[in-house]
Amino acid sequence: MDEFAPPTDAERAAALAELTSWLTAVEENPVVAAVVEDTEAIDRWFVRVNGEAKDVYSVWFELGQRTLAYETYVMPAPEENPAEFYEQLLVRNDTLREVAFTIGPEHAIFLKGRIDLRHVGEESLDRILGTIYEAIERCFQPALRIGFASRFA
Repeated sequence: MDEFAPPTDAERAAALAELTSWLTAVEENPVVAAVVEDTEAIDRWFVRVNGEAKDVYSVWFELGQRTLAYETYVMPAPEENPAEFYEQLLVRNDTLREVAFTIGPEHAIFLKGRIDLRHVGEESLDRILGTIYEAIERCFQPALRIGFASRFA
């Protein structure tokens, strides 16, 4: 197998089967509030997660031709202290695995990542969801206090 060749149809089908099986099983996780298939897109789902630092958020999973992409909205752009705010998130990126803080539309903050379809499996999906959960739990409140400091005065 050429590791740089695109995944075959069979590999994509296997990834889809792994993902849908995992989505069914993850509904039993106590932090998961819901798993919903996006009816307006092909091979796209969201997992609604109950957090502590951030009460609730959705992690989107989208199976593409070559990769599984995943993302979650974290918070809006900072109202103040932007340099310190972005620096803190960039420093935290260094310790994250398979996910990174990014700037999206309207400068909002997201956590995003993607993996090759050939790596989609229960273990990798659990690790991705756990990494996102941990990143939000560890980073959300400190980022809020920096980027929206006057609201916490």
